[in-house]
Amino acid sequence: MTNEETILKGNLDLADTLLDVVPVLMRSIRMEMRSHRNAELSVPQFRVLNFLHIQGTASLSTIAEHLGQTSPSTSAMVEGLVGRGMVSRELDDSDRRKVVIETTTRGEEAWESAWKATRRAMAQRLESIEPARRGQLSEGLQSLRALFSS
Repeated sequence: MTNEETILKGNLDLADTLLDVVPVLMRSIRMEMRSHRNAELSVPQFRVLNFLHIQGTASLSTIAEHLGQTSPSTSAMVEGLVGRGMVSRELDDSDRRKVVIETTTRGEEAWESAWKATRRAMAQRLESIEPARRGQLSEGLQSLRALFSS
């Protein structure tokens, strides 16, 4: 096996590991976030708050695309969040045909509460990893973030 083939095999093995580990990690994070979400929120509504927390503001179609749902079902879900005072719908100043959706203080507080509880639960799980290994893991995750963010 040539050096190039060895590198490719190592990269393929690493890709296999990523494809195995990331779904398990995401499932665990989602489970924690769901278990700590505000009881009056459905899981899809919580996902809307999470998306808006990351994006700041978004259009209905962008949220629908992120959720993998139709615009009418997303609209009904967002309307439920508006009714609970967790998000607001405003006309876009630059284009009155567009509606901008963003979290309200109440919505941000609901998201933050679940985030903090999830963060604590994840930190507790990581306690079993030796400090040196945690440092290596952190460096590796930072490298992945840089690689996949570009």
